[in-house]
Formats: sequence, structure tokens, C-alpha cells
Amino acid sequence: MEALMLALLLLAAVLASSVIDQLVPKISSPLIQILLGLGIALLASTQIKIELDDKLFLVLFIAPLLYDEAKNIDKGSLWRNRRPVVSLAIGLVVATALIVGFAVNWLVPSISLFAAFALGAALGPTDAVAVASLSKETSISARSKSILEGESLINDASGIVSFQFAIAAAVTGTFSLIDATADFLFSFFGGILMGVVLGYLGNFLVRKVRSWGLENTTFHVLFEVFTPFIVYLVANALHTSGILAVVAAGLVNVISPRIIGPSISRMNIVSTSVWRVLTFTLNGVVFVLLGTQLPLAFQGTWESTAVNNDVLIGYVLGLAFLIIAVRFLWILGVEWVHHRRDPESKRFGLENLRSSAIMTLGGPKGTITLAVAFTIPYTVPQRDLMIFMACGVIVVTLLLATFVVPLLAPKKAPTDEDLRCDETEVNIEILRTVIEDLAARQTTENRAATQMVIHSYNDRIARIKSRNDIEDKPNTALRLQAIHWEQELVIELIDSEDIYPIVGYQYLSRLARIENMLQHHRGRWSVQNLVLRVRAILRSGWHRILAGLPGVSVTERVQAVRDLQMQCAEHVVERLQEKLASPDSAEPAEDVSTLLLEYQRSITAMRSANPSITALTNTVNKAADIERHGLRLELEQIQSRYEDGDLCRASYKRLRENVYLMQVDLEDNV
Repeated sequence: MEALMLALLLLAAVLASSVIDQLVPKISSPLIQILLGLGIALLASTQIKIELDDKLFLVLFIAPLLYDEAKNIDKGSLWRNRRPVVSLAIGLVVATALIVGFAVNWLVPSISLFAAFALGAALGPTDAVAVASLSKETSISARSKSILEGESLINDASGIVSFQFAIAAAVTGTFSLIDATADFLFSFFGGILMGVVLGYLGNFLVRKVRSWGLENTTFHVLFEVFTPFIVYLVANALHTSGILAVVAAGLVNVISPRIIGPSISRMNIVSTSVWRVLTFTLNGVVFVLLGTQLPLAFQGTWESTAVNNDVLIGYVLGLAFLIIAVRFLWILGVEWVHHRRDPESKRFGLENLRSSAIMTLGGPKGTITLAVAFTIPYTVPQRDLMIFMACGVIVVTLLLATFVVPLLAPKKAPTDEDLRCDETEVNIEILRTVIEDLAARQTTENRAATQMVIHSYNDRIARIKSRNDIEDKPNTALRLQAIHWEQELVIELIDSEDIYPIVGYQYLSRLARIENMLQHHRGRWSVQNLVLRVRAILRSGWHRILAGLPGVSVTERVQAVRDLQMQCAEHVVERLQEKLASPDSAEPAEDVSTLLLEYQRSITAMRSANPSITALTNTVNKAADIERHGLRLELEQIQSRYEDGDLCRASYKRLRENVYLMQVDLEDNV
């Protein structure tokens, strides 16, 4: 029961941190979670002491976090910045482990050299959550942000592997450079190979299940959640690096399907939501755990008479300064090499120093460092002091990243007018995204209901434009393009003798008149207008002559024109659906969907008589379900835009409240 209560308290603290983080955006979420954990520990009646198996801690927390980081990282940017990323993620981690190891062993001789190396390796990785939170209030260059994100992914693996070897040497007391090198290479490259192999095996299983016609979202999402645990355990059982295997599987990302379709889109939406909640919870739990363990870690060491408290503070500050200094010099060297290789770069000077300082302080220690520090065996001498140092360095680097980096980096200071304009544009983009999703899900059975919902979204976009004085010009070019599609189809049908030529030319004459009106040439004199008028008069007279001749009856010709009109409308609908689904389309979604609805309604009117009351009732019921889906998608888009920084908090709240009101109104009227 105590374990359950503690787990619920941790989850409640993580939940509260998600709210406080939005209320106080200038303080990073890791610091908020640490403070909440500290509050739990201070208010608890007894000391909270958590003992987790080191292997369980790695597989439970580190494996899924690294997999998600690897899966979502920008692989193109990672490849473009591969040299600085590898230098920081591997070279700097090894250098930090060695320098910190010798320094700690020199300051505290009771900590063995290999245990000090292990502490240095644990302090090598940077925290991805803290790196992501820096962009809330500061503007970091795209290259710097990409390097920090890539470093925070790969240095986790290199730091953990280095830590495991150092701890093994510290526990056994023996170390062979040749054996350690061989084991390291086998673990390193074997882990990468296992990750790739297991990733492709998972992809094969997913494709096999899909070939059976099973598009079950629950299965695919749960399989993806299980993937990092399975990959880690299998790789670890084969004595390779489970951490590197998880990173390799995430980078390959072969579990995600490469095809496009409604079921795949639903799976991706659910998968993204699940992973967002899972990673935030795991990261939050680790930081809250740090807060709960701070009193215990500090108290034992603080109350110990072996080391003076002033000396303890000096250890933490000195160790933090040493790590920051090593990191700054290393990054400065990386930037200097990049400057020498870039012929267009300016003189290496103050701006480069500022950028290096931002990247130095923008890589604080966090989840991985804490998780690895907790796995130090109890048999290692001075374990509490090592955890005390690690926790102290985490807190110092997080404070520097939260409060000093914004002073060095350019500020994001949009005006209220810009925010309001952004809200309008973002709101329209959200509604367009919903329209595109609904159009992609349209089937023969739900077409009428989908048309009703898309029409309502078009009306909402029109009202937003009207309220904000956004000029909504008629999309004449799109309508002309639709007429050209009809003309091309009619000419093809005439050439292939699939329709009566008389019917085809009569319909082409009608399309020419519509095209002429759209181009606003009616009432104006021009050579083209004169030619069109003469041609129309001649064809009209020819049709009147043919009407009195034997052959095709008037009834047959009218029916043929009706069939041709329906065929042209269906052709235009297909082309408009392709344009609506194309990500490269330059046409606004509301314009395409409006014209699409017009053609679909004309098809419906020509194909069937007035619908029955039962059909209308079924359409309304289906429309309610489609509208529910649209509102859910709208909420997801609002949340995603807010997290990406496209919406301010006030706009975010206002848009969400509007959707909630529409959901309540929908349920009350159903």
C-alpha cells in the first residue's frame, strides 16, 4: 500500500508540474518537478527511501526515453551536423569522464579512480527535456539547437556504456585495457547491430499483421510501446549494449509505416499522443524522485563529520565549474573548426564566444545523470557522497540553463498585435487541417454527412476572416482550372467517340460561356470575346437545324448531356480531392473544399431524387459523429501548436474553451 501511495504521489506531482509549467513558463519543468518532489519529501512523516534495481531502472526509464528521442529527432539535421554531434556526444563524454575522474580522485582519495571515472561518465550526458524547454523564452540558432538535440541523444548511450564499464572495474577491482577495449567494441557495435536487426524484425511483423487485413490501432501502438523494452532486454541478454540497441532502433524508425492512409493517420495520431504522455510522465517521475531523494542524499552526507559542509558545497560548485569549463573549451574548439571550414563565415570573435557559452550552459544535466547515479551499487565506497555530488551538479546546471541562458540568448518578444495576428492565422490553419483530414476520411457512405461538417468549417473560416477584416477574394483561378479539367475530358471523350459529338460540342459551348463570365469579359469588346460569340451563335443555329432532323431524339440528347455533366463533375471531384490531399497544394483548403462540395452536390442532385426523412436522419447522425471527430482533432491541433510556440497561453486557452463549448453544444443537441 505504501508503494502504491508513493506512486500516486509521484504521478500527482507530475500532473501538477504540467499545470505549473504553463503558469510559470520562465522556469523549466525539471526544476518545477524537483521542487515538487522536495515538497513531498519535506511533508512526508518519514524519510522516503527508494531502492530500485539498477537494471530495472535502466530498462524502465531510460530505454523508452531514448527510443522516443531517437524516433523523433530530425535525422536530416543530425546528419548535417554529424561531426560536432559525434565530437560532443562521444569525445566530450570520454574527456569529461577522465578529467572529472582524476579530479574527484585527487580531491577525495577515498573514492577509487574507477568509481570517480563512473561519476564523470554519469555527468557526461545532457538532458533533452531541458534543451527543449530553452526555446520557450529564448531564440537559439537552428544549428545550435540541432547540435544540442543530437548530442543529448547520443551522449546518453556513450555515457551509460562508459559508466557501466567504469562501475564494473570499480566493483571487481580489476581492469585490463585490452579486454575492456574488446568488450567495449563488442558491446558498442553489437548493440547497434542488434538494434537495426530487431527494428527490421519488428517492421516485418507489423507488415505481416497488416497483410492479414488487421489495421488495429491498439495493437500497433502497444507494439511500438513494447519495442524499446524488447530491444533492450534482447540486446542485453546477448551481452551487447541495450542502450545503443534502443537508440539504433529508434533512429532507423522502421516500426512506423511508410504508406499513407486513414488507418495509418489514426495510428500516428494515437501513437504521438501516447508517447507524449509516456515520456513526459517518465521524465517527470525521475525529476520528482530526485526531489524526494535530495533530503536523504544531502542529510547523510551533510550530517557526516567526515567532511565539512563548506567543503561539500565547494566540491559541488568546483565539480560543476570544472564540467562547464571543459564543455566550454570543447565547444569553442568545435566552433573554431566549423569556422575554419566555412568560407562564408565572418571573423571568429565575440559572437562565437556568446554562441559557445549558450551551447555550454544549454546542455544541463538531468534525467540520465540522475538515473545512472541511482544505479551505483551500494558496495561502492562513498556512494552517498557521489550521489550528493551528482545531484548538486544537476541542480546547479539546471539553474544556470534556466536563468543565465535567457540573459545570453536573444529574447522572443512578440507584441500583442503580433500574437493576435498569429492567433488568427494559426486558427485558420488549424481549421484547414481539420478540413483536409475530414476530406481524406470521406467515403461513399458518409459523403453527405462529411459535406455538412466541412461546410460548417468553411463557414467558420469565413467568419474569422470577416471579423479580422481579412479580404476573401473569390478563387477564380481554381474555378477556371476546374472548367479546363472538364474541357479536357470532353475533348478526350469526343476524340474516342464515347459521346455524341453534337452533345460534346454543346457542352463545350456552355463551358466557354461560364469561363467567359468568370474572366469578367462579359460586356467588353475583344477579339476573343467576338470569336466566342460568333462560334456560339453558329453552333446554336446548327443545333436547332439538327433538332429537326431524324436520328438522335431530343430526349436522348438531353439525357446524354446530363450523363456528360455528371461524368465531368465526377472527374473534377477526383482532381479536387487529389489537390486537397496534396501537401504541395498552394490553394487554401477552404476554397478547394467549397468547390468540391458544389460539384458533389450537383452530382447528388442529378443522381437521385429528394431524400427520405430516414435518409436525412441517418445523415444528421453521421454528421454528429464526424463533427465529434473534427472537434477532437481541433483540440489536438491547438495543443500541438501551443507546445510548438505558435500560440500564446491566452490564445491557447481561448481556442480550447471555444472547442469545449462546441462539444457541449453538440452533445446537448444530439
